[in-house]
Amino acid sequence: MSDLTRLSLSEAREGLAKKSFSAHELTQSYLKKMEETRDLNAYILETPEIAITAAKECDHRLARGEQLRLMEGMPIGIKDLFCTQGIRTTAGSKILGNYIPQYESTVTAKLKAAGAITLGKLNMDEFAMGSSNLTSAFGSVVSPWSIKGDTRRFVPGGSSGGSATAVAAGSALAATGTDTGGSIRQPAAFTGIVGLKPTYGRCSRWGIVAFASSLDQAGPMTRTVRDSAIMMEAMAGFDPKDATSVDLPVPSYESMLTGHLKSLRIGIPKEYSVPGMNPQSERVWSQGMEWMKSAGAEIVDVSLPHTKYALPVYYILAPAEASSNLARYDGIRYGLRAPAESLEELYEKTRAEGFGTEVKRRIMMGTYVLSAGYYDAYYLKAQKIRRLITQDFENAYKKVDLILTPTTPNAAFAIGEEPKDPVTMYMNDVLTVTVNLAGLPSISVPAGLTEEGLPLGLQLIAPAFEEGRALNAAYVIEKAAEFSTQVKELRKAS
Repeated sequence: MSDLTRLSLSEAREGLAKKSFSAHELTQSYLKKMEETRDLNAYILETPEIAITAAKECDHRLARGEQLRLMEGMPIGIKDLFCTQGIRTTAGSKILGNYIPQYESTVTAKLKAAGAITLGKLNMDEFAMGSSNLTSAFGSVVSPWSIKGDTRRFVPGGSSGGSATAVAAGSALAATGTDTGGSIRQPAAFTGIVGLKPTYGRCSRWGIVAFASSLDQAGPMTRTVRDSAIMMEAMAGFDPKDATSVDLPVPSYESMLTGHLKSLRIGIPKEYSVPGMNPQSERVWSQGMEWMKSAGAEIVDVSLPHTKYALPVYYILAPAEASSNLARYDGIRYGLRAPAESLEELYEKTRAEGFGTEVKRRIMMGTYVLSAGYYDAYYLKAQKIRRLITQDFENAYKKVDLILTPTTPNAAFAIGEEPKDPVTMYMNDVLTVTVNLAGLPSISVPAGLTEEGLPLGLQLIAPAFEEGRALNAAYVIEKAAEFSTQVKELRKAS
């Protein structure tokens, strides 16, 4: 039997339906691949016994002739930000190093109900704060991508870097991610996979460890656009336990992949051509426009004038919400408790020992902008600009149906060569944070390679709840780019 880990999710579903292999065989293939790729450090916790038990249950269902569920027998990884009942959940932090939830997040519960099999919990930047996956308390994640003749190892992006690496390396068929400022799309672009950030409220946040509550959103990370459409349908839906969940029917996203864009207007925002952008990213962007035109779309120039303020606005609002959300980790209720002789010392020592440098930095930033005397000058002003950024998109969508941009200004950087200045590191999010501030859906699809052979992604941004439209346009890019063929040619040449 050929390597089952090379199949896409849609291909694996088809093979399972035809009884070409069993869920148990498929799961065993992934467990073997997990062992072979442990040096990438994608998983914080592997759950092989749970996976095998679930696979056998799927096979029993199929043997009884029961209908194939949406994610039947599909072995996936879960970002360690999603609470999983009876399975350790750490958020990549020492402060939650031994936390075992007594409840299941809504998204993972939906995936299990759809037949998905959990392979384990995936590594991530601590509390989802990072763009590189270098801030985890459980060690850095390494991208499976490399350059011929170059011994450097590359970052997979963050914060969903473990998810991105697992999917790209074949140690998970698909994975869950969360996106607060680009944490699904940026690592997807860095590792040559598809990452979908849904509309805010489309997927429940209940049971996901909070970073910034008005920005966080769960989404799928997959190998293909079709896989993303299938997984998105399983994850989405109204949840009465989440006050921000939207009560709208979930369509069949897969049925929307027509590959035609006739009479669709694609907006190109001049503000996304940022200083320091890799010329090869510009080239892939121009090529994306040509692919859109070939599929019948019209290219239209648009302006999003407040984009230049998006990064500072994000890095005021997100840390402010983080400082509030992370106040609960005090050594009293759950998680790490440092030995101390007084309550004040307990708080100080627990948080000092439990949180990493980046998390401490963002808590301090957030506490500062919310403090008396600075609230109006920073937090309130940032909220007003956030509204203007949202209005920019609203105005643009009066002229166009979708917006096309690069996902990141550059390809992945090497481990050890990351910017030492945190503000420079934050620039990795410059093309993605606007989407979270406006609460819109967006997808990154692999579209090309740098001259050295590292992946580059294109981003499609849609109006609220138009994930199907973004998926279909991404499907067009995927077919036109023939990314897997580009990769094969690259490896043949090397």
